[in-house]
Amino acid sequence: MYFGVDYYPEQWVYPYAGTKDNPEACWEQDAELMREAGFNVVRMGEFTWALCEPEEDKYDFTWLQRVMDRLGSVGIKVILATPTAAPPLWLTKKYPEILPIDRDGHRKSEGTRRAVCLNSEAYWEHSKKLVTAMAKALGSHPQLIGWQIDNSIGGNFTEESFNEDTRRDWHLWLQAKYETIEKLNESMGTRHWGQIARSWDEVPMPMKAPTAHNPALELDWCRFCSDTIVQFVRMQADILHELSPKRPVTTNLRPLIHRFDHFDLAEALDFISIESAAAIRAKSSETACEIDMLRSLKKTDIRTPDGESGFWVMEQKAGNVNWQDVNSVVRPGVLRMFAYQLISRGADAILFFRWRQPRFGTESFHGAVMGHHLRKDNRVFREVAQLGEEIKLLAPAIKGARVEPEVCILYSHDNDWSLRFAGQPNKNFNLREHLQLIYTALHDKNILVDFARPSEDLSRYKLVFAPSLHLLSAGEADRLKLFVQNGGTLVGTFNTGLVDNRHLAPDSGYPHNLTDLFGLEVTEFDQLPSGEENHLTFKGAFPTSHLHPARLWCDLIEPRECQVLATYAKDFYAGKPAMTMNTYGLGKAIYVGTLSHQHFYFDLVSWLRQICNLHPLLKVPDTIEVGMRQKEGTRVFFLLNHTNSPVRIQFYKPMHDYLTSQVVSGGYDIPPHGVLVLDEHPEPKAAATTVPAAVPA
Repeated sequence: MYFGVDYYPEQWVYPYAGTKDNPEACWEQDAELMREAGFNVVRMGEFTWALCEPEEDKYDFTWLQRVMDRLGSVGIKVILATPTAAPPLWLTKKYPEILPIDRDGHRKSEGTRRAVCLNSEAYWEHSKKLVTAMAKALGSHPQLIGWQIDNSIGGNFTEESFNEDTRRDWHLWLQAKYETIEKLNESMGTRHWGQIARSWDEVPMPMKAPTAHNPALELDWCRFCSDTIVQFVRMQADILHELSPKRPVTTNLRPLIHRFDHFDLAEALDFISIESAAAIRAKSSETACEIDMLRSLKKTDIRTPDGESGFWVMEQKAGNVNWQDVNSVVRPGVLRMFAYQLISRGADAILFFRWRQPRFGTESFHGAVMGHHLRKDNRVFREVAQLGEEIKLLAPAIKGARVEPEVCILYSHDNDWSLRFAGQPNKNFNLREHLQLIYTALHDKNILVDFARPSEDLSRYKLVFAPSLHLLSAGEADRLKLFVQNGGTLVGTFNTGLVDNRHLAPDSGYPHNLTDLFGLEVTEFDQLPSGEENHLTFKGAFPTSHLHPARLWCDLIEPRECQVLATYAKDFYAGKPAMTMNTYGLGKAIYVGTLSHQHFYFDLVSWLRQICNLHPLLKVPDTIEVGMRQKEGTRVFFLLNHTNSPVRIQFYKPMHDYLTSQVVSGGYDIPPHGVLVLDEHPEPKAAATTVPAAVPA
């Protein structure tokens, strides 16, 4: 398993480190300390364009080679990033059309990272030449094991720009999709408000206007911007595959916050890499949800530097960040605990961001493994070094071990984008919050979860949730029907099938193409203001632990073949169905016509566990998170205590502890922010041993 750090050697030369006679002296010291921490890989290079190409077409990669040689002397490998995220000042001065124009028509200034229009022809051409030169110079270096393309692509609100190069590409994209302007007008319904285009040049980019643009136009714009990002990454990947074929490529992704189709982008990559700020988050279920979302982007055809089938954490925050209102330090043990959460959910490499706090720039006080004063007795370094030793013990057990969920939550970017457009039935509805309610209920019951697009093959799952698929294509609806027809259990919800993939509302009833699957039709949907509630009355088939409200959205359901599980308690639709179940083929389709509170989703998951024969990973207190990876009949369990107090676990059979090579049985106290990594196969010679002591945090 790879364990490492993000390194910026260009920031640690004279006069900021080293000496006048030996400007790069700090690199040797850094390499030795990295080795002591147990690191065997670094990522570097992502913001070095101005150093690698100080003048147009004049390249210098020799300094990067010296860094790689130095790291190699202590056995550390390298992920090298292409530095296209931060164009040099000479480039933007000479080619100002590279700078992006925002929705208001204002050109953004140079002088920061991501000051680029991704449709700029000049930017593409210079990026191609830079990546080609870098791959030729360093692509066969013995320490190089992989490439990171760009850095945090789409970040800093640069998914879109409104430059003239963009207008050209936008019109070409539309022509390729629609072929004729008449088909575009028909598909988008441009006769609404009389916005019929007579030629491609008349089709607007959705810049700031007196009111909202046509949602079909906005949706295609989102798709176009996403395709631009994917093609930019694919362009670099093609160059690197050709010139450095033995090194797989990736890029660092954040949890679906940037507006492009992450599933599409994953197809251009060999493996997924993620950024994690888990250590500064409040709820373990929120961080776990983000990890599972990103892990799920690529489920097949994975090629990592070590040949594994998981994902990499290219940036795990090593301490406080510098972009919150209050940037508190990370408490002892928390960094280690969240590293294990990542490993438990499929990570095959952890790299901390960053090695040292820089002495200058916008990240001077961002947390790091090392502070400004290079001391290995600092708290974070010691915790990271402990983790490095533990990973050496754990690596053989998890090599080749995968996360294999039986439950899936559906998500599509088209749907998410459409729900952000103006004119929604209830502006207080938030898809991610809806997803999180469902995910938290599964997470807290220790049920593993994948995410998938509705267009994917779902046959591997027993249970699939399809929350608020407002935009649903006919092909996606057919996938859902096939899943249920073959014996799966599907849970659909309100705000489903209101428009198709052209953003066209159906004239055949809601949910579009799924009325037969759920055995019902939604005739109206009532929108409730925040703070106002209806209530749910349940039939005996659905046991409840609380009184459950109906919030924000109430579908008025006309049942056909379905069984009614719950009804509304008040208003003119009192007694009408709110939750139903329908048999379809060999499976079941359940429909939840409203949004409730967290306790409802706990009850829902408990009920579904029985219906679908799902079993929690281990029986543990609610405050303990359990993850599991498995291979060839071996299951490795990860138990994480996210609280500030010890939690008692009762083991009814001996379990092997990987981190101490001992056996635990009977009562066991996991300390605050503590971790246990176990399997059910203790070594015979240690079978009588009981370990009451806690794993150090």
